Amino acid sequence: MTSFRLIICAVIVVLLFLAALAVFSPLTLLNALTWSDTKGVVLKNLSYGEEARQKLDIYGPVPTEEPPSVVVFFYGGNWNSGSREQYGFVGKALASRGIMAVVADYRLSPQVTYPAFVKDAAQAVAWTLKHIGEYGGNARKVFVAGHSAGAYNAAMVALDPRWLSKYGESPAALQGWIGIAGPYDFLPIVAEPVRLAFLYPDTPVDSQPIMHVTAAAPPSLLITGSADTVVNPVKNSGRLATALRTAQAPVQTVSLKGVGHGLLVAAFSPILRSYLPVLDDISTFVFRTSAAARGE
Repeated sequence: MTSFRLIICAVIVVLLFLAALAVFSPLTLLNALTWSDTKGVVLKNLSYGEEARQKLDIYGPVPTEEPPSVVVFFYGGNWNSGSREQYGFVGKALASRGIMAVVADYRLSPQVTYPAFVKDAAQAVAWTLKHIGEYGGNARKVFVAGHSAGAYNAAMVALDPRWLSKYGESPAALQGWIGIAGPYDFLPIVAEPVRLAFLYPDTPVDSQPIMHVTAAAPPSLLITGSADTVVNPVKNSGRLATALRTAQAPVQTVSLKGVGHGLLVAAFSPILRSYLPVLDDISTFVFRTSAAARGE
């Protein structure tokens, strides 16, 4: 097949996918179109705390002799919506690359406000560090990741030691962290739902991840789309990357031209992986960072 025909086929696939998104709930469709291309363990509804929403699911890769690296993933939704069941396609995607995924819920606004959801994220990560070995994962190779609001949660856990310390852990125990279209420097707050979640106008200045950058930050991967109109990639990921580099903390950045906010997480689905390399970038980062930590 010629390259021209391949391009035409790719365009048709993407157009059909976008047409389907107009009919079905995007997350429902993504899960429906995600086949399980791994025969690893899947464990659901595990508790990392006592609250109803303090639950997580584990998606394991095909077992190997060496325990796999682990990514704890937090979804987005303005801190007022979302559930781990909607993001099974993310867990399956990571497992298909030989990475154990932990997809965790956290409490939402308006039932709670900042910093409750950050505490939940830290508690889920601390649970993973303490217990993932019991499920076949490597507790010495734990990464935290998220998309949008979930990327904020991941950033706060990785950069601000206050939160993991509440559960007897430290960011130093993390192998690295991954932020996908995350808000890291968003004062003053414009979006009304976010204002409620962050007690605006009394939002603490230290609620911003960029305030907690030090040379001790775990290695970072920041993924953005140039067409993101929901979370400004220059103000947020751009400024955070600059702050990390200034502090001489390791950081990698990826900007996907013409890609918007939602497509950055939709890229985990099998139908879009070939066109949007988000999963490739994350897998490469996880394995290279793990190898570097071992001195390979």
